[in-house]
Amino acid sequence: MGELDSIRTGRQSVLLLHAHLVFVTKYRHPVFSDVHLRRMEEVVQNVCEDFECELVEFNGESNHVHLLVNFPPKVALSKLVDSLKSVSPRRMRREFPERVEHYWRAHRLWVGSYFAGSVGGAPISVLRQYIEAQDRPV
Repeated sequence: MGELDSIRTGRQSVLLLHAHLVFVTKYRHPVFSDVHLRRMEEVVQNVCEDFECELVEFNGESNHVHLLVNFPPKVALSKLVDSLKSVSPRRMRREFPERVEHYWRAHRLWVGSYFAGSVGGAPISVLRQYIEAQDRPV
């Protein structure tokens, strides 16, 4: 899908809103292998769809993930992040119980903070290449 296909139109607006999100695991524990990252991408995709957002790109390493999200103006980015950071650990914990030792207090996979950057200065293609270039663990 090209950038022009991602443009949202309303009665009085034409919008192209992207955010680059980064979530880091608690204590930077190396939680994810490639299998875990593939499943995490599916979980994140489902949450984004619930918010009528598009997950444009996803990747990560053993202790963090990057997301590039196209979102409508009615979505408060903080609400989307809250949902992503609460749903993903529950699903991953249920599906990968052997990884539970990496969860702080049984439920905390992510640190409390996160990075959210509006995307507009650099072309989306450059940001996509950056996220694609993350070294996935084996």
